[in-house]
Amino acid sequence: MLKAVLFDLDGTLLDTASDFTTVLNSMLAARDLPLQNYEAVRQNVSNGARAVIKLGFSQDENTPGFAELLTEFLDRYADNLADHTTLFPGMAKVLEDLECWGLKWGVVTNKPARFTLPLLATLNLDKRCGPAICPDHVSRRKPDPEPLLLACEQLDIEPEQAIYVGDHVRDIEAGRAAAMPTIACRYGYISSDEDIASWQADYIVDQPAELADIVAALLANDIA
Repeated sequence: MLKAVLFDLDGTLLDTASDFTTVLNSMLAARDLPLQNYEAVRQNVSNGARAVIKLGFSQDENTPGFAELLTEFLDRYADNLADHTTLFPGMAKVLEDLECWGLKWGVVTNKPARFTLPLLATLNLDKRCGPAICPDHVSRRKPDPEPLLLACEQLDIEPEQAIYVGDHVRDIEAGRAAAMPTIACRYGYISSDEDIASWQADYIVDQPAELADIVAALLANDIA
C-alpha cells in the first residue's frame, strides 16, 4: 500500500536553475567573462555546482584555481538560495493532494544540508516535509539506495510503500536499487542528449500535475 512520495529536489520539486544562473553570471561578470544563458545552466544543475563551474569557466576539477571558484560559488549561492527559486508550476497542488490523501512526502537529494534545509525553510516547506535526506546524513549518496532507505526508515515504512520521483538517471537507479517504484520527470533538468526512456523508470511525466494522477491511480488500486 502506497504511504509516501519522495522527491529529488533540484529539477524535480524545485525550480532552482534561475538562482544558479544568477550566481554563476555574477562571478563571470566580476571577471569580465562571457555570461551563460539560463538554458545552458539549466541542463547542468542536476550534476551539481561543479558542473556549473565547469560550464561557466571551461575548467575541470584539476585546473588550478577550480577549488577556489567552487568555494566562491557555493558561498554566493548560500546567500541567494531562494531569490527566484519556486516550486515547479503545478507542484503546490500536487503536495496539497498528497497531504489531503493522507500521504507523507519528503526529499532525498544530493544537495548538501547547508543549502537544502534553509531552502525548504525559506519556502515554508520545512514543516510540511517529512524526511529531508542529504549527503550529510549518509555514507553513500545516490545512485546508492542508502539515502532512500534511510528516508523509509524515518517514515517507518517499507521501500515498496513509497515512490521516488526524480529528473536524473541516478535517481531512477537509486529507486530501483531500493526496490522502490520510480517516476522520471521529463520537465526537469535533463540535458538535450539524454534518453529518459532508457532509464527504465516505472513512469515518465511531462509536468507535475501528472504525478498526482499516477498517485491517485495507485491509491485506487490499493483500495480495490
